[in-house]
Amino acid sequence: MAAYGGPVSESRSPRRRRVARAQFGNPADQLGVDPGVDGVDGVDGVEPAPGGEPRAGAGAGAGGVRRSSGDRVRTVVRTIGEVCITLGVLLLLMVVYQLFWTNVVSAQAISAGRDDLIAGWKDVAPDPAASPTPLAEPAVGTPFGLLYIPKMKDKVWGLPIIQGTTKDQLAKGAGHYVGTAMPGAVGNFAIAAHRSTHDEPFANIDVLEAGDKVYVRTAQWWYVYTLVKDDPNLAPTDVWVVDPVPGHPGAAPTQKLLTMTTCTPRFGSTGRWAWWGTLTGYSRAVPDGLDVSS
Repeated sequence: MAAYGGPVSESRSPRRRRVARAQFGNPADQLGVDPGVDGVDGVDGVEPAPGGEPRAGAGAGAGGVRRSSGDRVRTVVRTIGEVCITLGVLLLLMVVYQLFWTNVVSAQAISAGRDDLIAGWKDVAPDPAASPTPLAEPAVGTPFGLLYIPKMKDKVWGLPIIQGTTKDQLAKGAGHYVGTAMPGAVGNFAIAAHRSTHDEPFANIDVLEAGDKVYVRTAQWWYVYTLVKDDPNLAPTDVWVVDPVPGHPGAAPTQKLLTMTTCTPRFGSTGRWAWWGTLTGYSRAVPDGLDVSS
């Protein structure tokens, strides 16, 4: 027989287990655990302290881990941080869309609209009258003219003029205020365009000066307006700027005026900027000194 020289084996025979339970009792019975479950004396994962009671902290929470108040605070802070990062990314995407992608889409729409107008005018017979007959107002959404401003040639050179001033119309060019005069007519020919986003046609309205020329082309005539004055400090509620006689509600118009409006400041819409001009000429051919070949 071998001598007991090494550690005693941890395994015990079923007979010895039964003898031990009969003498000392079964901790599993005291804890209400099925003694058929393997573990330490039939209790899985719970180390009994002297006297058969489980040690402090054992069995608290899933896996025996108790969440502290610090853990909950860290979870809340982490969640708030993730939400802020997500909102920041969405905001950045919105800025990119407004300041970049709308310019790309509108530039394509403006170019296509210009080409369609010029192609359609090739089949229009010249006006036999000695002076132009003002156009009737077209349906909302209908393009009827092209705008040329030499001082703003990079953006306003063959810019389509479309009936209406909703977002859809202003995304395709300059919009004509419904109910105001048509080009060359007595009254106030009033138009609007974006200063930022949607190809920003009026981005550089601040470079204009009194005396600058504005050209409007229709199917049969060219109209020349000369700028007279501006007001960069208007409010969105100052709708009188597009009245037949601006600043004089109810007055009967006698002049052939032009009004151009846009938002201000450059990348905001809290204010409005308006320029006014008067008709100083018209012609069937391209006006002298104006090169529209480029």
